Amino acid sequence: MDSSDSPGSLDFGSPGSPTATADNNDEGVGLSDPTKTHNRKEMLDLVNRLRNTGVQTDIDLPLIAVIGSQSAGKSSLIESISGITLPRSSGTCTRCPTECKLSHSDSPWKCIVKLHFSTDSKGASIPVRLVHFGAPITSKSSVEDRIRRAQRAILNPSTDSNKYLHGDNVSDENEVSFSKNYVSLEISGKGLADLSFVDLPGLIASVGRAGDERDIDLVKSLVTSYIKKDSCVILLTVACETDFENQGAHHLAKKYDPEGKRTVGVLTKPDRIQSGDESSWLRILRNETEPLANNWYCVKQPGSQTLNQGVTWEDARRQENEYFTMTQPWSSLEPRYQKFLRTSNLTERLSVILSELIAKRLPEIQKELMDALQNTEAELRALPRAPSNDPVGEVLHVLSSFTRDLSRRLEGTPDKNGLLQTIRPYQQAFKRTIRETAPNFVPWEERQRARQLPKADFLANEEGDDKGSESESESVEDDFPGPPKIYINQVFDKAQEARTRELPDNYPFVVQKEYIKDFTEQWKQPATELFDNIHAILKADLAQLVEKHFAHMGKGNAKQSVLMIVYDHLDEAAARTKQRIEWLLDLEQSPTTLNTHYYSDYKDKFLAYYKGCRENTDLISKIKASQSSSKRMSNSRAFEVVPDPVTKILAGLAEIGITVKAEDLPRLLPSDPMEAALHIMASVRAYFQVAYKRFADMVPIAVDYEIVLGLEKNMDKALQDGLQITGPEGYSRCRNMLQEFSSVASRRQDVQKKMERLQAARQELKQLM
Repeated sequence: MDSSDSPGSLDFGSPGSPTATADNNDEGVGLSDPTKTHNRKEMLDLVNRLRNTGVQTDIDLPLIAVIGSQSAGKSSLIESISGITLPRSSGTCTRCPTECKLSHSDSPWKCIVKLHFSTDSKGASIPVRLVHFGAPITSKSSVEDRIRRAQRAILNPSTDSNKYLHGDNVSDENEVSFSKNYVSLEISGKGLADLSFVDLPGLIASVGRAGDERDIDLVKSLVTSYIKKDSCVILLTVACETDFENQGAHHLAKKYDPEGKRTVGVLTKPDRIQSGDESSWLRILRNETEPLANNWYCVKQPGSQTLNQGVTWEDARRQENEYFTMTQPWSSLEPRYQKFLRTSNLTERLSVILSELIAKRLPEIQKELMDALQNTEAELRALPRAPSNDPVGEVLHVLSSFTRDLSRRLEGTPDKNGLLQTIRPYQQAFKRTIRETAPNFVPWEERQRARQLPKADFLANEEGDDKGSESESESVEDDFPGPPKIYINQVFDKAQEARTRELPDNYPFVVQKEYIKDFTEQWKQPATELFDNIHAILKADLAQLVEKHFAHMGKGNAKQSVLMIVYDHLDEAAARTKQRIEWLLDLEQSPTTLNTHYYSDYKDKFLAYYKGCRENTDLISKIKASQSSSKRMSNSRAFEVVPDPVTKILAGLAEIGITVKAEDLPRLLPSDPMEAALHIMASVRAYFQVAYKRFADMVPIAVDYEIVLGLEKNMDKALQDGLQITGPEGYSRCRNMLQEFSSVASRRQDVQKKMERLQAARQELKQLM
C-alpha cells in the first residue's frame, strides 16, 4: 500500500530495524545521475546560492513548488526525493512551507536547517530575517525532530526560536495556524540529485468541528502566492484513490497555468485505484486527458505497514521498481511511457526542467537584479542621513554647511532666483516712489489751471529713463495722479505770511523748510515698506535654507530650534536696521547739503524753467516755434540757410561777449512780481533733487548692510550658543537632535538589508560570468 500524510514515516536506518543500514547512510537518494551535464548542476547551484542570500524576496527566482490536497501522498514523495523523514505526528508538517535544497557532494552527508521569517504573527510584512536553527545535522535520524521543532518556531514568530530548538517545556498552542515563513533545509551528500523544491501545505477541503474555516483560505492564499509566479514549476500530486475531478490542487494549478506549460503531474498511490478505473488513470499518464507540457508521472511509495517495519531507500526503490514491472496495467504499458514511471525518472526530469528554466530566466534575473539595485540605491538616497557616531561633529558639520550656504546667498548668487535678485525690484520700486514725491510746483496762478505745463528737458534722462520728468511734464488736469499741485500764488502767499523782520526782498527760510518737510515726511512709509518686504524675503529664504539643511535631521526638533534661533537673529538685525532708517529720516528733517554745485546748477535750471513758463507769450514755446519755422523755410529755399530769430539773438549776444544757450534766454526776461516765489520753488525743487537721490541711495544701502549682509554677522555663535552644543551637555543634546523616528530607522534598516541581499546576489551572478 502507498503511504499518505497519516502517522508513520520512512525509516532510513532506524536502530533495531531488520533492514536498517548505518545511521549516516550516504546511499543514493533521488537517483543522482553521473551523466548530468556540468551546466545543469551549475544552474541549480546558482539558484541555491541566490536563495541563500534571501534575494527571492526581491526578485522572482525559479523554483519547484510541490502542491496537493491533504492525503495525496505528497510527504512520501518528498521523502523519497530528499531521503529525509518528515514529521507527521504533530500536525505541523502541513502548516508551513519547507524548502529543500539538495546538492550532490563527495563530502559526508549533512543537513543545515534555517528559519526564514518575512511576516509577523499577524501576517504583516517585516524585514527578511534568516535564522540558523542549530548546528548542521550529520545524523539522518535527527532530522525529523529538528524539522518538527523548526516548524513550531515558524508557527510562533514572536518567541525566541532557541526555546523550540533546545527546550521541551513549551506550550502546545501556536500563534498562527499557518504561516508564509518557511523552514529551509540544505542537504548535501553523495548520490543526491541537484534539485531544489518547496513543499507547500496541503490544500484543505474541510476543517471539522474544532478547525477554523479561515484556514481553508489561508492555505489556498499561501499556495497561490507561489504558483502564480511564471518562474514557478508546479509539481502537482494527485492521489489515484480519489476522483480526479474532486482534487482541488488540480483546479488551482489549472487556474494559474491553464495551458499546462509549467506543471508536472504526479500520480500517487497507484495501488489504490478502484478496479475498473485503471483506464482513466492510464489516459492521464499518457497525456491524453488533462495534457501537460512536461507530462504526468506515476510513483509508488512504501505503504504504512512497510514504513512501520523500517525500510531503506534502496529497498523502497527496489519495491517501487518491482511494482511497476510486475503489476498490471503498468507492466504492460507501452515502452515510450515507461519513462514516466518511478521516482527516479521523476527526479531526473525535475532536475532537467528546473535547470533549463534557470538558464532561460538567467538574463531576466540579471536585469531584475540590476533594476532592483538601482531602485534600492535611490531609496537609500531618498532617506535622511543616518545618525552619526560623532553627533557633535555631525551637528557642527551641518551648521557649518548651513552658514556657508547662507553666506553665499547673502553675498549674491548669479541666478534669477538669487536673494539679491529677489530684493532688487523692491529697491527700484522704492526709488521710484521717493522720486514721485517731488513737489509739484506750477509757475502760474491757480486761475490759469487750463494751461499745459511744458516738459522739463533737463530732467528727461537723469534717472536712465523718462520717468524723471513726469512731475514737470504733466498737464495741470484735475485728474493728474501725482502729488497735489502747488500754484505760485500759494507759494507767494505762504512766503508773505512767514515774513517777520526781514528786508522787503527777503523771505524766511522756514518757507522752504516747510515744503521740504512736506515731501520728506512722505518718505517714511516707502522706507518702511522696503524694510518690511526685504525682511519678509529674508525670513522666507531662511526658512527654506533651514528646511534644506535640517529637515531630515532627527525628528524635526533640530529644525524647529534652528529656525527659532535664526529668526531671533534676524529680529536683532531688523531692530538695528529700523534704527538706521529712523536715523536717516531724522537727518532729512534738517535740510542741508554740501553738494552746492549740484544744488546751484539745478536751482538755476528750475528758475529758468519756471520763469520761461511764467511769460504770457510762453517764451520757450516761441523759441521752439521759431526754430521749427526757420528750418521749414530753409528746406523750401534750395541751398539757402534761413537763420531763426533765436540764432540771431544768440549770435548778437556773442558779438558783445555774452555766451548763452537758447534755454538760458528766459533768464533775460524782466523782473516778475512773483520773483520771490519763483526762487523759493526753484530752491525747494533743486534741494529735492539733491535730497531724494541721497535718501534713495542711503536707505537701501543701510538696509542691505544691516539686515542682509548683517544677518551673517555672528550667526555661527548664535547657533552654537542657542543650541548649547559646546557646553557640558553638548554631546547628549547633539545626540538627541540626530535621533530619528523609529519608522525611519526601521525603513533604513529594511532598505539596507535589501541592498545587502541584492549585492550578495550580484556577487553570486558574477561568479557565473
